Amino acid sequence: MTQTPTSFRIAVAQLNPIMGDVAGNLAKARGARADAVAAGADLVVFSELFISGYPPEDLVLKPAFQAACRQATEALARDTADGGPAMIVTTPWVDQGRVFNAAVYCDAGLIQAVRYKVDLPNYSVFDEKRVFAPGPLPGPINVRGVRIGVPICEDIWGAEVVETLSETGAEMIIVPNGSPYRESVYDERMSTIVARITESGLPFLYVNQIGGQDELVFDGASLAVNADRSLGLQLPAFVEQIAMVEATKQDGTWRFSGPVHAHETGDEANYAACVLGLRDYVEKNRFPGVVLGLSGGIDSAICAAMAADALGPDRVHCVMLPYRFTSEESLKDAFACARALGVRYDIVPISAAVEGLESSLAPLFKGTSRDITEENLQSRARGTILMSISNKFGAMVVTTGNKSEMSVGYATIYGDMNGGYNPIKDLYKSEVFRLSALRNRWKPARALGPDGEVIPVNIIVKPPTAELRENQKDQDSLPPYDVLDAILERLVEREASVASIVAEGYDLETVKKVERLLNIAEYKRRQAAPGVKVTARNFGRDRRYPIVNRFRDLGEPVPQPDMAVVSPNATPKLDVVDF
Repeated sequence: MTQTPTSFRIAVAQLNPIMGDVAGNLAKARGARADAVAAGADLVVFSELFISGYPPEDLVLKPAFQAACRQATEALARDTADGGPAMIVTTPWVDQGRVFNAAVYCDAGLIQAVRYKVDLPNYSVFDEKRVFAPGPLPGPINVRGVRIGVPICEDIWGAEVVETLSETGAEMIIVPNGSPYRESVYDERMSTIVARITESGLPFLYVNQIGGQDELVFDGASLAVNADRSLGLQLPAFVEQIAMVEATKQDGTWRFSGPVHAHETGDEANYAACVLGLRDYVEKNRFPGVVLGLSGGIDSAICAAMAADALGPDRVHCVMLPYRFTSEESLKDAFACARALGVRYDIVPISAAVEGLESSLAPLFKGTSRDITEENLQSRARGTILMSISNKFGAMVVTTGNKSEMSVGYATIYGDMNGGYNPIKDLYKSEVFRLSALRNRWKPARALGPDGEVIPVNIIVKPPTAELRENQKDQDSLPPYDVLDAILERLVEREASVASIVAEGYDLETVKKVERLLNIAEYKRRQAAPGVKVTARNFGRDRRYPIVNRFRDLGEPVPQPDMAVVSPNATPKLDVVDF
C-alpha cells in the first residue's frame, strides 16, 4: 500500500509549444523534465495539448499527426523509467476510433492513466466539438500516493466535473489549460477558480500555455489558489517559465506555495499581447523579419514600435511611400519615428507607379470625374511595392489597419490591407492612441526595442489622415473616433440594437450610418490578414457574419414575439430535471 506523502514538489511548465512541431514539443518537454529533475520535483505538469500545440483545429483529424503525437507521448512515458519525476502530458489521444483531448499520466516507464476532456467548448474562438469526442466524467489519478483531479481547461468552467472529482476522493486539482488572452480574462479565471474551490474545498493549480498561434495569444499567468482562497503561485504573463510549487499537507488539506509575480494588466497587457502575437507569427513561420509602410501616421508608428519590440530593430524595415498629397509634416514624423526606433528606413516615391496606372486607365475612364478610384490607386501602388520588397527579400509585410477602420471598411482592399499579419487588428483607434502614449513611457520587460519615446508626440496629437487628397482628414468620412469607437463597441462586442444605442444618447443617423458601414464591409474583412485578438469579439474566429446579408437594423424598438400567432403545439415541451 502506497503511503500518503505530506509534501509534494510540482514543476509547472508554462511553455510555448509550436503547432504541429511534435518533435520540437517533445524536446521542449524533455528539457522541462530535466530542469524538474535538477530541482527534485515529483511531478511535471504541462498546459493543454502540449505535444500537438493548441488549438490544432482539423490538423488533429490527420491519422499521421495522431500517430506522431502518440509516439511522442509514449517516448516521454519511457523516459520516466529513470526514477525521476512523473509527468502529466497533454496530447490528442485516439481510443476506439475517436479522438480525445487528453491528459496522460506517465510514471515508472509506463502510461499509468489517461483522462479525457469532458466539456468541449464550442463558442467564441473554440470549435472543439468539431474535432474531439467528449470524455466520460473522470475520477482522480493516484500520483505517487496523492489523489489528483485533472480536469482540462473548460472542464472547470462548469461545476459537474470538479464535483465528480471531489466526490471520488481528489485531494487537489491540477488544470492543464489553453486559455487565450483577452481583456478581463484574469478576473474571469480567478472568479471561476474561486467558485470551484468554494464548491469543492480543494486547492487548484492552473497551468496555462503562453505564445501566439495565428490570431490567438496565450498569456500564461499560471497560478495556484489554496482552499482558503489565498494565492499560492502566480507566474508572469507572456513569458516562458518553469516554476517549482511546494505542496504540503496541513490538517488533511494540501497547500501550494511558490513564487508570486506581478503581471501586466489593462493596456499594458494588450500591448504585450500584440507584441507576443506578432513575434510568434513571424518566428514560427520562419520569416527573417518584417517590412511595413511608415506613413507618419499613428497606426503605422505603433506597428513599427511593436515590431521593434517583438523582433529587435535590426529585423524591421520601414518604408515611406510618398505621393504629392504626402505632407512635409508626415515625412518628418516618419523619419523621426524610424530614427527613434533604430530601424532601417527607406523612401520610395510612388508618383511613377500611380501616374502610370492612371495613364493606362485613362482611355477606359475617359469622360468620368476623379473620385475614390484614383485615391485607391495610391494605396494599391503602395501595397504592390511593399509586397514586392517582401517577395525580393523574404520579410513579411505587416499591415497596419486598426479595428475602427476594419469595422467600417475605411481601408483599401489590395492596398493598405496587403500583408501577412496585423498586430493592431483588434485595437480600436482610440486604443491605438492610448497605447502609443503608453509605449512612450513604458516598455514590456521582454521587449527588444529601445527605451523612451519612440513614437513622436506630433504623431499622437495631430488629426488622423490617409493623405489621399488635399487636406483630407479621417473625420471628413467618419464620426470622431471617440464616438465611432463607442458605437462600434456596442455593435460588435455587445450585438446591441440601433435603438438601444440611440437610447444611450447617440445620434440616430450616426448610429445607422455606422451600422450600415459595418455590414457592407464584411467582404473586406474576409480578405484581411489575421491579427492579434485582445477584445471579447474579434473579426474572424469570434464574429462570423455572412457576406451576402440584406438585414438592416432600422433603429426601431425591438418587437416582442406575438405569442397569439404561435400554436400551442408549435414548440415541444421540455422535461425539466432538478438536480
